[in-house]
Amino acid sequence: MEESPRTLHSRLRLLEYPDKYIFEPVDGVTDSILQVNRADGSMESIGEMPQHMQNAKVTTVYGVLGMIRLLVGSYVLVIKERENVGSYLGHPIFKISSLQLLPCDRSLNTSSNEQKKMEAEFTALLKASQKISGLYLSYEVNITLCSQRLHELGNELKSLPLWRQAEQRFLWNNYLMEPLIENKLDQYLIPVIQGYFETFNANIGSKSVNVTIIARRCTRRTGTRMWRRGADKEGYAANFVESEQIVEYNGCTASFVQVRGSIPFIWEQIVDLTYKPSFEIVRQEDAPRVVERHFLDLNKKYGAVQAVDLVNKHGSEGRLHERYAASMNPILSDDIRYLHFDFHKICGHVHFERLSILYDQIKDYLSKHGYFLLNEKGEKVVEQTGIVRTNCVDCLDRTNVTQSMIGRKMLESQLRKFGVLGEGQEIRDFSSFDTSYKILWANHGDEISIQYSGTPALKGDFTRFGKRTYQGIAKDGWNALSRYYLNNFADGTKQDAIDLLQGHYIVSVSRDMAPTKRGLVETYASFRVAFALIFISFLLALMSLRQARSSTRHLLECFAWTGLTLGITAFVRAHGRHFTNRPRFLTTHY
Repeated sequence: MEESPRTLHSRLRLLEYPDKYIFEPVDGVTDSILQVNRADGSMESIGEMPQHMQNAKVTTVYGVLGMIRLLVGSYVLVIKERENVGSYLGHPIFKISSLQLLPCDRSLNTSSNEQKKMEAEFTALLKASQKISGLYLSYEVNITLCSQRLHELGNELKSLPLWRQAEQRFLWNNYLMEPLIENKLDQYLIPVIQGYFETFNANIGSKSVNVTIIARRCTRRTGTRMWRRGADKEGYAANFVESEQIVEYNGCTASFVQVRGSIPFIWEQIVDLTYKPSFEIVRQEDAPRVVERHFLDLNKKYGAVQAVDLVNKHGSEGRLHERYAASMNPILSDDIRYLHFDFHKICGHVHFERLSILYDQIKDYLSKHGYFLLNEKGEKVVEQTGIVRTNCVDCLDRTNVTQSMIGRKMLESQLRKFGVLGEGQEIRDFSSFDTSYKILWANHGDEISIQYSGTPALKGDFTRFGKRTYQGIAKDGWNALSRYYLNNFADGTKQDAIDLLQGHYIVSVSRDMAPTKRGLVETYASFRVAFALIFISFLLALMSLRQARSSTRHLLECFAWTGLTLGITAFVRAHGRHFTNRPRFLTTHY
């Protein structure tokens, strides 16, 4: 039987020869065997396996994510391990547990030393990609689309290979797939999303209900917390995530979608060793145009948009709020709305139940635009005609608490529609279901936060347990310190790795081999060296002070070492940006 155009190979036998890689499907039909040349990365589909296989190293992989070309070599990224984490609309979903990089770089043997050095630097970034978290795939269904958009696909689109149906902005391996697309290797092209997927089944009374959450991270402006803020000039926002909550009961399916994303104009918060670097709004005059582009795009994709802005009204965040509110004014309408809710002022650090004040202000909007619903026959009953777009500064902690509240209210509405909940009943009346639901949203918030900031979400104890706890507050303190370290001393390299994988930075021989001009401080700045000098100077100052009573010379030495300590500290503080781990590929102004 001939394979459907949508059939993807889910298990491959990888044979590693000295001169080539061969991927042999072992999940059924084997008439499409992929061969990759280890010298130049060229690909071709072969009809049968080579005769001599005694020199091959044989392993099993679960898919080819794509290939990336660097200065000299090419590198194939494959799925080494996967985990079945549930089903989406009846189709199995897998989380990628481990990736493997297969080098096709035999031509390095004839390259110059400078080329080998540059290739090694780029390869180190690629190896860091093997630790990327939150990657999910399906071999059977398009998980880049929410349930409503998937249902609306015409028969012609549904007959296409999955990669051609995919929503490009959520397709994590979009750039990596290009060499496979060029070679028409449809059966190897697996659409992958970055985000989160989890499902649980629990009873409400005697009725069994299945709840799923699937989050899709936009790749247009993806990156790390401090190096990807705001939006670009096209209106694509950083940390933009679509979160879909699906409930299934008695053959019926309901879906509700909401989104988060950074404040959508051009602004920065460049790390400089201070705990909270200052915000800088870049080209303020462009803010209204960028905001308009962003919201018109959302309006086109989702329908009506209710923006919920959770940042502080005063202080450093207040400048962002004022610019955002002013930029929204010209485009406000029945379809595009804006609401400011000062989360910290109203809820403080413990009274998150006061989010009910926010809900009261948007419940009519939620009721009007509803959710997507399929009956037991798979027929559309109603559709979702608008979304809520939530943001704080990071779009992590305050945002996740708020989104979980909105998701809970919509789930209760859906369960009443199904007849699972009666009037006046709430999810919290059923402790087992309530606990599972809280964990679902807490895990979702943690994973989205880890991808962007490197740590789990703050305020997660409220989402997980329904209240603030001393243990949760202490954990928040530790995670805040961890974020400080990662933002200042690790995320620059991580940002480069992300930009390389997403095709936001294309390796160029003429540019990357050319010498770069750097300032004196930028060239030699090293936080480790500076910290060591400060520490040694401080110790020497203390030692001299202890002997200062017996000798004027030691007193003078103490003053000298103290002066040196203070001088180096002041210098590092004044040039803090140069002592952080900065991305090599990123320009700070847009």
